[in-house]
Amino acid sequence: MLQQVLAILFPVFALVLVGYSVGRWIRPDFKAINRINMDAFTPALVFSSLVAMPLDTEQVPLLSAALIAVLVPGLVMLPICKLLKIEYRAWAPPHMFRNSGNLAIPLFTYTFGESALAAAVLLFVVSACTHITLGLAVLSNGNPFKQVIRMPVFLAAAAALAINLAGFTIWTPLYEATALLGQAAVPVMLLSLGAQMCNMRLSGLKIGLFCTAQSLFTGAVAFWLIYLFIPLPTMQLQMMVLFAMLPPAVMNYMFAERFGIQPDKVASMVLYGNFFSVLTLPLLLSFALSL
Repeated sequence: MLQQVLAILFPVFALVLVGYSVGRWIRPDFKAINRINMDAFTPALVFSSLVAMPLDTEQVPLLSAALIAVLVPGLVMLPICKLLKIEYRAWAPPHMFRNSGNLAIPLFTYTFGESALAAAVLLFVVSACTHITLGLAVLSNGNPFKQVIRMPVFLAAAAALAINLAGFTIWTPLYEATALLGQAAVPVMLLSLGAQMCNMRLSGLKIGLFCTAQSLFTGAVAFWLIYLFIPLPTMQLQMMVLFAMLPPAVMNYMFAERFGIQPDKVASMVLYGNFFSVLTLPLLLSFALSL
């Protein structure tokens, strides 16, 4: 089991290490690279995956499980934040919106094979769309609808789902072009995540540890509800173990900085949460594969 877990995680963390090395010694500006990834590579990945994915009532349990994994931690954090007198808008989103892109997609494909890619992308789309709607609503007082409909990821998902549900067959060269473009998304995600590790500071270690412990707890509550009430195939149930307890998404820091909601603390949660995944993911993966 240990050898299997290491074989699955090695490609993921190897690319993260390359990204860290690039960020440490070359110091490229990943803002432009991340923008290209979010506006071109990732939408292409989402489109090419969803347009060919079988969509029927069989997907309802997975969609329900994804929503539980996103929303339940936010509810669990309400009494925790009130009891500990910490800012809900800073502490709740990292538990709700996890690293379902940079880390989850490659992790799922390396663990379960290409057959898991469509489900992994669907989970990412649910998380991303919830983040740019409910997440922005939590952080701001305005209506985020205009921002949502301009997001390339949202537009790609909407177009793919419309084509898929209408029963249209996409032109093969167009599908191959989007699939080829989408193949760049996962490596770039991992390189960017590794480069972000260069910004870690020891002063945020306590916050990072505390957030990681909270994240595992809130995710475990969500998975427990999924396990009890949502009938999922074995592979998807195994995926939900990881999805529910992934480290926070980098976008949490971007939004916290944009709205001025304790960005330093959120940065520590994101960076150390992803750093500690070196320790937590092998344990979670071992548990998932034992189901």
